[in-house]
Amino acid sequence: MALSGRFPYNKRAVLSDGGRTGRPRKEVIAPRAFAYRINTPSEHGGKKDIHLLSGHDYGKPLASVRSGTLDIQDSEEAVTFTATITEEMQQVSYVKDLIAALKADLAVGISPGFRLPPRRAVLIPEKVEDEGSDPENGEHNAIIRTVLQALLYEFSVVTRPAYPETQIEARNWQLDEPKTGLVGADLHRPLNRWRA
Repeated sequence: MALSGRFPYNKRAVLSDGGRTGRPRKEVIAPRAFAYRINTPSEHGGKKDIHLLSGHDYGKPLASVRSGTLDIQDSEEAVTFTATITEEMQQVSYVKDLIAALKADLAVGISPGFRLPPRRAVLIPEKVEDEGSDPENGEHNAIIRTVLQALLYEFSVVTRPAYPETQIEARNWQLDEPKTGLVGADLHRPLNRWRA
């Protein structure tokens, strides 16, 4: 079974509506902001390890670059990935739960797990600015954080994506009863995403 995901750059996410008295907070990930860990070799050769997780839980791994089950590509438009969910992993209870959630359209997107690099490495990793106030154009005096460079450690399949433009899809669903064969081969379920 394979999972394919897409996290588009340069889209705006609402992280907080500001409550009753505060200002809304929004976030934008700039093009190629995640490029460093995707493209830089590790100390041991090969790419730096990045994981695909269920719900940002390192106790629930699905695939990883180091294990050879996660292939990540970076472009100006988006980060895309393909994860191979091995037969052994498909037998694990939390993976079965995730597959059921994907089938039911309850796990609906992807969320990046990242941190900003230290200032000694990147002087300006982010910028913060005022959105302005023009409700007719979707501006509500929000504080907008644009992430210019970040250290990507994982993507997670989540139920409520902050960036609704993200996508996750699964192919080659396999039934429990082997005599009936495969169901939904090449089934594509484009889904959305939220980030905590």
